[in-house]
Amino acid sequence: MSSNGAVESAIKKKLVEAFQPVHLQIVNESFMHNVPPGSETHFKVLVVSPTFENVPLIKRHRLVNAALSEELASGVHALSIVARTPDQWEKGSQEVERSPACRGGFGK
Repeated sequence: MSSNGAVESAIKKKLVEAFQPVHLQIVNESFMHNVPPGSETHFKVLVVSPTFENVPLIKRHRLVNAALSEELASGVHALSIVARTPDQWEKGSQEVERSPACRGGFGK
């Protein structure tokens, strides 16, 4: 999986600064895609933060995208976001679903 590369570290720093999460999980899923070894192009993030209280899901995703706009503009090809409140995290599943296998692009 990941070895905390420069992009992953930048993602972590920005999400911590923006949301002060009570739980943060960043998964580099690049290895699941047709990219060179060591790539940092596909990520899944789980952010659990009080910031998301009373914020609709689409707005939570927009907030995360805004926080990571530089990474999304400069190499991160895919970002899967799970954004929960602490209450949702405590009452729900505390596992991040595994992403489906890459189909090779273009729905192959």
